[in-house]
Amino acid sequence: MANEIQVATEDPSAADSVALMAELSTALEAITGDGGMSSFDVGDVFGPMACFVVARDNNGIAVGCGALRPLEPGVAEIKRMYARHGTSGVGSAVLRYLEEEAVAMGYQALWLETRLVNRRAVDFYEARGYSRIANYGKYIGNPLAVCFEKQLPLVLEPAL
Repeated sequence: MANEIQVATEDPSAADSVALMAELSTALEAITGDGGMSSFDVGDVFGPMACFVVARDNNGIAVGCGALRPLEPGVAEIKRMYARHGTSGVGSAVLRYLEEEAVAMGYQALWLETRLVNRRAVDFYEARGYSRIANYGKYIGNPLAVCFEKQLPLVLEPAL
C-alpha cells in the first residue's frame, strides 16, 4: 500500500506540532546556525486568515508541518515548513495544502524566506514555481536570507 500523506489544520501548541517544530529548529540550526523560532510567533497562525498544518502518514504519525500567516493585504507568508528526514512527498503535500488554503482565504500571493545556504529549501521552492524577490520586512539587508514569492491563481487546478 502506497504511503498517502494526509494534511490537515491542527493546533500549533499540540504535542505533535511542537515536536515537529523542534525537529525543524534543530535541522535549521545545523544548516544555518539559526533555528528560526525568533521569526515565528504561534499567535500569528490563529484566526480566519492563518493556519498551522500537520502532515500525517498512513499510521497517523506526524511527518511534516507548515504555517500561513497574514503579511500584508493579499499576501500570506509561509512559515515553519518541515518534512521529517527520510519521508517522501511530505514537503510537496504540505506546500500544496498551504497554497490551497491561501487561495480559499483570498490571498493573491505567498511569500517566504529561507537561507541561501539551505540549498535544499531554495531548490524545493524554485522547483515549485516560487520566484526570488527582494528581501522584505526583517530580511531587508540580510545577505544570508533569500525571499521568494508565488502568485496564486483565483482557483487552483486539482492535484494529479
